[in-house]
Amino acid sequence: MFLFTFYDGTIDIGYSFTSDWPQTYFEAFTTYDTQIIRSVIYALIVTVATLLISFPMMYWIAMKGGRRKNLFVLLMLLPFFTPFLIRTLAWQLVLSDQGIFLGTLKDIGLLSADFKLLASPLAVISGMTYNFLPFMALPLYVALEKLDSSLLDAAADLYSSKREAFLKVTLPLTLPGVFAGSLLTFIPSVGDFIDAEILGNPNTTMIGSIIRRQLLVNQDYPTGAALSFLLIAGILVAVFLYARALGTEELTG
Repeated sequence: MFLFTFYDGTIDIGYSFTSDWPQTYFEAFTTYDTQIIRSVIYALIVTVATLLISFPMMYWIAMKGGRRKNLFVLLMLLPFFTPFLIRTLAWQLVLSDQGIFLGTLKDIGLLSADFKLLASPLAVISGMTYNFLPFMALPLYVALEKLDSSLLDAAADLYSSKREAFLKVTLPLTLPGVFAGSLLTFIPSVGDFIDAEILGNPNTTMIGSIIRRQLLVNQDYPTGAALSFLLIAGILVAVFLYARALGTEELTG
């Protein structure tokens, strides 16, 4: 990928590799900085949203599911057995002006007839949250399933409130699941382009769409490779800082 930033697109391999790769990186970043920043912001919002949705759901399954735990997890995962593209198209129908969700709310008078949700940043973020929910839910479930319930009983015996038990027992012991789920959600989210192209508009274009267009449509391999390399480098830096912020001791148990 890095070598492709030297490639100028000509057929003659001997003359096609140039030394102006710093200029390629500079132009790639300055030209598409808006899409890069937008992708990072969307991915961060999706990561937080999936965490807030998944944690209580997986906590209930792990702690209250009993013998039906596996069944509940299977039911949660069942919609995700369909391809990513099909799920996104189905979400498009849900968010359409006269779809199941908005159409019903408009019919009962809770929304005005001209209210629109599709082709907006909220539509893109909601679609990404839906599509990447299992990437957060499953690591959280594994971490919560391994949690020793006797520790919570001991905290209750020591007159800890439920809030204190959660903050001092449950949350620290499930940090490895939070870390794994955050990585598995953030990394594919920041490079996603299907949700943005189907559910969004030109103002919601993400960096994944730009990379796809440069490589497959424009065949501008230096720019596409430079953007990909910048994306990977940025993700690695973010992962390192995130791991440092949470603490390596907590993450490795």
